[in-house]
Amino acid sequence: MTDILQELEDRREAARMGGGQKRIDAQHGRGKLTARERIELLLDDGSFEEYDTFVTHRSTDFGMEKTRPAGDGVVTGWGTINGRQVYVYSQDFTVLGGSVSATHAAKIVKIMDMAMQNGAPIVGINDSGGARIQEGVDALGGYGEIFQRNIMASGVVPQISLIMGPCAGGAVYSPAMTDFIFMVKDSSYMFVTGPDVVKTVTNEVVTAEELGGATTHTRKSSVADAAFENDVEAIAEARRLVDFLPLNNREKPPVRPFFDDVARTESSLDTLIPDNPNQPYDMKELIHKIADEGDFYEIQKDFAGNILTGFIRLEGQTVGVVANQPMVLAGVLDIDSARKAARFVRFCDAFEIPILTLVDVPGFLPGVTQEYNGVIKHGAKLLFAYGEATVPKITVITRKAYGGAYVVMSSKHLRGDLNYAWPTAEIAVMGAKGATEIIHRADLGDAEKTAKHTKDYEDRFANPFVAAERGFVDEVIMPSSTRKRLCRAFAGLRGKKTQMPWKKHDNIPL
Repeated sequence: MTDILQELEDRREAARMGGGQKRIDAQHGRGKLTARERIELLLDDGSFEEYDTFVTHRSTDFGMEKTRPAGDGVVTGWGTINGRQVYVYSQDFTVLGGSVSATHAAKIVKIMDMAMQNGAPIVGINDSGGARIQEGVDALGGYGEIFQRNIMASGVVPQISLIMGPCAGGAVYSPAMTDFIFMVKDSSYMFVTGPDVVKTVTNEVVTAEELGGATTHTRKSSVADAAFENDVEAIAEARRLVDFLPLNNREKPPVRPFFDDVARTESSLDTLIPDNPNQPYDMKELIHKIADEGDFYEIQKDFAGNILTGFIRLEGQTVGVVANQPMVLAGVLDIDSARKAARFVRFCDAFEIPILTLVDVPGFLPGVTQEYNGVIKHGAKLLFAYGEATVPKITVITRKAYGGAYVVMSSKHLRGDLNYAWPTAEIAVMGAKGATEIIHRADLGDAEKTAKHTKDYEDRFANPFVAAERGFVDEVIMPSSTRKRLCRAFAGLRGKKTQMPWKKHDNIPL
């Protein structure tokens, strides 16, 4: 009996060592943690339950029968984050470069199936050289099985991908279908084809960092949601993100203790909007001042800065925030901001997270580039996302709400539950100057008449009261009372039920 127990411990120790001390040292030398170290940081102390520790591949081609490491290059199991269950897999680059075999993939698939069956989030830590070429199509089949689980889990349990090393070729499509992607600067890469292939095919010379590094994917492509300095920081932020999310689509988001006054007023908000309608202000100031303890977890902060997305809490309850940012492009909607916001709105709706929309939008960005690149369909994505969402939706118009952009930004016409406006709100087809130039074109040569017409239009439409008279705005509120109003409004909508017509699925304008 003693011998058997010792053999078990020896085998476990060998599995824990992955590819051996030399390769572990090399991993550390690149500024990266090992697969198991990452799991230890991600999960609560002592909560990790590992599965398939001793599983090995079954390949016999190209001498692979001589190399059968326990675990086959991926560590899988479940544990807890702040006491709440999550499933996790972590690819081990020290074992065969973390390459994906049929067995490696089967371990991941098993964990994903368990996550769906038990209603818990999936966190995937990616650090892999790609498909194990010695296995050929078997490895590709393994990828396909993982992809299918990503699709099945979408909208059922939250999926979070941490890219902490290479992720190339077909491997990129698994994280691409997850809800959030975090990358690590200077050590993580995502691309369909690497720099060498790019040079061969297109004669473009580009580094791995330029082609698919963290900066590229957070600032240019929008593939990733955030980039961090190192593994430790990325994992800490992943833990924080999970705290905002429900375990699955049948549960409400967690309610956390809060130490803020629900009825707190912020007198500074009464002067947040500048007297000059063209002068910008920071919408983040409003978000921080209405949130519990001023905490705002921003998503995709480095991409499409003219719109803000992220999570706050009101009375301890998670709320998704979408807000125009006047500090960037005057808060105008364009292709990138519409895509960014639409994806976030759809995530919130899938997981029963109420949505708060803060509006200061002068319209859609005009121009040949926008039109040629499909701003019509991209803008329609955000319109569609808001219109189909059945979670509680509350909107606050702080200043401009012009034209079609007014309708798109969670207006009453898209089944907004409660739509508030500040006294500074301007809800109209367009700004007074543009409207005057169209309505009174014959008087454009007369500066005095033009000024009078502009003033008349401002007096008539540059306010929230016409919309309030029509019932398109439920109440005009004092800015200082915004937090109190929102807390009470969301509390009143917690029992919301919406009937939808039967359909197999929608056909969002992709």
